[in-house]
Amino acid sequence: MTTDTIHAAAAGTWQLGDLTVNRIGFGAMRLTANSDGSPTDRDRAIAVLRRAVELGVNHIDTAAFYFSPLRSANELINRALWPYPEELVITTKVGPGKDPSGEWLPMARPDQLRGQVEENLRQLGRDHLDVVNLRVFGPEPLAEHFGALAELRDAGLIRHLGVSAVRPHQVAEARTVAPVVCVQNSYSLGYRLSNDALIRDCAAHGTAFVPFFALATSGREAGATGVEHDEVIAVAREHGVTPAQVRLAWTLHRGPHVLAIPGTGNPDHLAQNVAAGALRLTEDDLARLEAVHRAAA
Repeated sequence: MTTDTIHAAAAGTWQLGDLTVNRIGFGAMRLTANSDGSPTDRDRAIAVLRRAVELGVNHIDTAAFYFSPLRSANELINRALWPYPEELVITTKVGPGKDPSGEWLPMARPDQLRGQVEENLRQLGRDHLDVVNLRVFGPEPLAEHFGALAELRDAGLIRHLGVSAVRPHQVAEARTVAPVVCVQNSYSLGYRLSNDALIRDCAAHGTAFVPFFALATSGREAGATGVEHDEVIAVAREHGVTPAQVRLAWTLHRGPHVLAIPGTGNPDHLAQNVAAGALRLTEDDLARLEAVHRAAA
């Protein structure tokens, strides 16, 4: 596949409420800093965002707390893509925060969420947010926080709501407060198998499941930096693609409601990630990869 034929639409589409997105999206977290903590090249980050949209990406995941000493993901998105294409859906997260030094702050109180929503609006240059995920820490009840976001949705600041880093009982709790259009949890081939049941639950409710760290190998949250499984390498070799592309394709094969938001600051990796949406794994491929997945239990 040449770069001229790569397009995110090849992965198919899903609805986030009334918003249609291609199932291959883009995660903005890695735009702000390199793996060694040094700041990314601003012009390159802007170019990657613009190229993502050219390749058909219309779902970008971000957060106001995605920043490094010199870079803010939201402001890079604003600089690169304003005026925003009509079909572009920007999803963000609230709940946690960081101080200017980058240290994590305690979970926001429900009455503090409006300030976080307004900060995302300001940085992105929007008058409303397409989707806001409540990012939680731990198994505690979330109804009060989610209710505060539902009030902001009713006020017109937010269009749709989702949840992130949640347990199944928290998803059920959120649904009693307001519609949940997406669930965003860490998940990949051989990692966080506990989310398999939640993926099935999301399918039953018509809710998008949006895994982050979908490229995690043995390095887990560090991304595709660990040792790759021999079977993944073998499947990749047979298709003439990279192991990372196999992982993304496997992710999308978990169900038509499963989206992918791989992030990168590298234009070549971006093209490979988007191209993975067109990779069709065979039943034999899926059986071999399922064995890898289950072996990690």
